[in-house]
Amino acid sequence: MSEQNSERKATLPQAKDLSVEEQSALTSGTNPWSIGRVEGKGLPNYTITDGPHGLRKARDLDGMDVDAAVPATCFPPAAGMSSSWNPELIKKTGEAMGEECVQEQVAVILGPGVNIKRNPLGGRCFEFWSEDPYLAGHEAIGEVEGIQSKGIGTSLKHFAANNQETDRLRVNARISERAMREIYLPAFEHIIKNAQPWTVMCSYNRINGEYASQNSWLLTDVLRKEWGFKGIVMSDWGAVHDRAAALNAGLNLEMPPTHTDDKIVQAVRDGQVKPEQLEAMSQGMIDLVAKTQPAMEKGAAGYRYDVDEHDEIAREAAREAMVLLKNEDGLLPVKPGTKLAVIGEFARTPRYQGAGSSLINPNKLTSFLDALKDRGVEAEFAPGFTLDGDEQSQELTDEAVNAAESADTVLLFIGLPAEAESEGFDRTTLDIPAKQIEVLKAVSAVNKNVVVILSNGSVVSMPWADQAKSILECWLLGQAGGAATADVVFGDVNPSGKLAQTIVNNLDDDPSMLNWPGEEGHVDYGEGVFVGYRYYDSFHKAVTYPFGYGLSYTTFDISEVNAQKSGPQSVHVTAMVTNTGSMAGAEVVQVYVAPPACRVDRPVHELKAFKKVFLEPGQSQEVSFDLDSRAFAYWSERFEDWKVEGGSYGIEVGDSSRSIAQTVPVQLDDDGKRMKLTKWSTYGEWREDPDGNKILDKVISELEAKYGHAIIPDSQLIIMFLKSAPLGGMSMVLGANEAQDICERALAEYAKIGR
Repeated sequence: MSEQNSERKATLPQAKDLSVEEQSALTSGTNPWSIGRVEGKGLPNYTITDGPHGLRKARDLDGMDVDAAVPATCFPPAAGMSSSWNPELIKKTGEAMGEECVQEQVAVILGPGVNIKRNPLGGRCFEFWSEDPYLAGHEAIGEVEGIQSKGIGTSLKHFAANNQETDRLRVNARISERAMREIYLPAFEHIIKNAQPWTVMCSYNRINGEYASQNSWLLTDVLRKEWGFKGIVMSDWGAVHDRAAALNAGLNLEMPPTHTDDKIVQAVRDGQVKPEQLEAMSQGMIDLVAKTQPAMEKGAAGYRYDVDEHDEIAREAAREAMVLLKNEDGLLPVKPGTKLAVIGEFARTPRYQGAGSSLINPNKLTSFLDALKDRGVEAEFAPGFTLDGDEQSQELTDEAVNAAESADTVLLFIGLPAEAESEGFDRTTLDIPAKQIEVLKAVSAVNKNVVVILSNGSVVSMPWADQAKSILECWLLGQAGGAATADVVFGDVNPSGKLAQTIVNNLDDDPSMLNWPGEEGHVDYGEGVFVGYRYYDSFHKAVTYPFGYGLSYTTFDISEVNAQKSGPQSVHVTAMVTNTGSMAGAEVVQVYVAPPACRVDRPVHELKAFKKVFLEPGQSQEVSFDLDSRAFAYWSERFEDWKVEGGSYGIEVGDSSRSIAQTVPVQLDDDGKRMKLTKWSTYGEWREDPDGNKILDKVISELEAKYGHAIIPDSQLIIMFLKSAPLGGMSMVLGANEAQDICERALAEYAKIGR
């Protein structure tokens, strides 16, 4: 805490000086969007609002109307921002969001959301970052750092395993601890350890039977004790089922208020909640007030942000969010003098954000047609289709075909209408509405130069891809998306986005579909750690476009990859990246780690580092990465810790998960962590342990001398049986006396070495 905040904290009451009633009041909101007030104690009422890609401050703080919000800048949602692979740009948008919070005197903005895109049907995929936890954590941290640099709190959400909308308020996510540690927690862990968000929001769902809001393993053991989190934990709206149990588990704040403070007071008196626990939880709320007070005073003094400057930042972000998926014959960028037909209602009525609690009331909005007008570019426009659920109009199709026939190039805007994806429900298909595809087929039949420009919050199926020469995936681009799209289409800006989520050929290829979305209140995460590209690449599944993929108007070469061991379980990596084309642009150098054969099944490779590099034509730059032990570790449920096995690891450097320029092997040491051996450890486990193996050799040799014959039969079949038999249960294979002697002597020898 800064010296200034320490002084402010000293002027505020401390929880120990408050009554139980006042402490209880601090652990619940004062209305649906306000926290902190205790009458007569100098604790003000502070506002918190939805995010996470802009400020959604309700005009009526006593209501829950998500449509009635003050105007604010709508930046690209996470589906787009994640494709930038640019944490510094994301931090810049965070700084702008923080400034808007200062003006509106909003103390905490609810975001970012770093839940993993387990399944592409997830209704809230537009609001989350990636199928990969490393990418999600290393991008979203920029938003946290940017917002909090302005004295505004963030709320990292939804902690944890909130990976579907179906039954989200109560579903029991049954997940192995290994999958939790390797897939669903690392994005949270990275941000908490390196940026200390001021708040964390727990999710609605249950995790292995326990609601997140009252899960002490999650909120106290992992979050606070293991990761060192210093802030407060708040509930998602309505996620608290037992307020006393939630307080005991480590929840500081229930939202919105349920007006049950008297029950907490009684719970303290009855011994259900310890007084010191309530005091600690309420003190966290006072500390939050102290952190945010300077920014709130600045806002009250009349601070104003620059609306035009923030719109330009939104435009810059949108430019880097776009992913060029296909570009036959260099159709993009559009050449000067090209006669254009612009087809598709999205060009006139942009889909720029998702629906639900993140819905922003934009202070500006530029469509692609607006951007053409601003540029003085003439083009024939045909809406092609409507955005409602009506059947396709032949008149609209004919109009689109006529426009296409008379044009050199068609810019066709298609995608998902707002009602197709939203918070609150999951999608049932990856398909774009059929009437839009009808228009694509009709247009491509009369004009082969078709550029498809997509508007969607999550991946869509693309069986129609061969009917377009170019495909530009624009996701949801925020309020300046129309202008940014024009910047890319006309070549003012070179597209540099990379996919943060695999685009699959068939939904049935997704491993989570076997357990999606669950049944009877439960969902089993049966795919374990094999999520997204970890599964597709490991099992050689054909995909439409792989994770990390994205084209450019220029070309790049990645060469001179070098990987050197820098410690027992760490590696220093360098590579040279060169712009070999004729246009300035950016490449994302991606580093994947391919493990050796291990005790557990592991993905064929995993992303462990990346860097975005902007280069002029002909320019080269060396990039470097330092991979620590976590880059090579898996979570061992036997050790209940991270484990690095010794062996040869492949350091893969490329520009997507399926485009590896070079692989360099590096031999790493085992970290030396060993499981304690017992009589219930198998014969195979004893043999795999260096100490256990020596002990068995010694004991068996001594017993063979005692009995005068071989103790372990020279039979491969018997050896296979023994490998899976506990040391104390080998009598099923060996003689009872021999088996008992081996077990007792081995345990006695093992006790001598003090492990």
